[in-house]
Amino acid sequence: MSDNERQAVEGSETPRQAGMGRGIQTAVYAVGGGAALFVLASLAFDLGIIRDRGDPSARSETVAKPSSFQPPSESKIPDGPAGDAIRRGQAIFMNTGANAGQFVGNQLACANCHLDGGRKANSAPMWAAWVIYPMYRSKNKQINTMEDRVKGCFTYSMNAQGSPSGGPPPGGHDVYKDLQTYMHWLATGAPTGEKMEGGGYPELEKTAMGYDPERGRQVYAAKCATCHGSDGQGQRDLNGRVVFPPLWGPESYNWGAGMGRVNTAAGFIKANMPLGQGNSLTDQQAWDAAAFIDSRERPKDPRQKGSVAKNAKANHGGDSYYGKIIEGRLIGVGVQTGKP
Repeated sequence: MSDNERQAVEGSETPRQAGMGRGIQTAVYAVGGGAALFVLASLAFDLGIIRDRGDPSARSETVAKPSSFQPPSESKIPDGPAGDAIRRGQAIFMNTGANAGQFVGNQLACANCHLDGGRKANSAPMWAAWVIYPMYRSKNKQINTMEDRVKGCFTYSMNAQGSPSGGPPPGGHDVYKDLQTYMHWLATGAPTGEKMEGGGYPELEKTAMGYDPERGRQVYAAKCATCHGSDGQGQRDLNGRVVFPPLWGPESYNWGAGMGRVNTAAGFIKANMPLGQGNSLTDQQAWDAAAFIDSRERPKDPRQKGSVAKNAKANHGGDSYYGKIIEGRLIGVGVQTGKP
């Protein structure tokens, strides 16, 4: 790759910006916790400590529009049993491993993919999801309730097969009740049965260059590795708590997760990454970073009963590297997780 091509893919970062990024990362470790990270990173960006790392002249017009809907503030959580359930659901959402650990087989939490506690528009916010369920999902070809949908998140995004229980919470479990109570509260005042602006992740149009893991490797090194590690395994604070989640390997989402599709990951990255700097990457950078991340091995797809090829045909199409040969290796065989 030439210097010009690398510049187009990676964007630019001054030594001062790189130093500031390392300083903020150190401060996050000292403070600890994902919520503190979000506040600190956002504040630093607003104050100009972190600058927009993308090349403004190369940025796409594909910028996610903010939502006009605002969920209630935390101070509005009511007293009594309902408020207790909302707070329990919020705690599970923010730190799933600590509060529903028997069903979590990796180092992810709900809040890693649904930012700001499920509040942030264009990060698949819970207030937008709540109002459209029950709904038909082509993934399992049936009508899904919200409990069904959350069960799928445990199964795929949190790799419940590797958890102490060996699977997601059973039907009717209090984990589902508390999470749904929290989601219902976030959707206070939202119109029922309507797809809301800012719901889900943005859908990016393919660029003329397509997407490429090798270009994405360069984007990842320049834009992602400071937080998620050069090996993609995330980072922890001084108390061992996950601050930046792993993006591949045994502690990340498995091959059945929606984030394992390049197009889904690209939309999330474009709107939300780097943290506190959403829409600072070009569409090309977002596509390529997603391609690199989703061409790395991760836990096995729990739907796989036979060969990778058979499962690829049944459950993986479109923008997925599952079942493909990357760097001489068949992708989708899986990596060993906590529970055999």
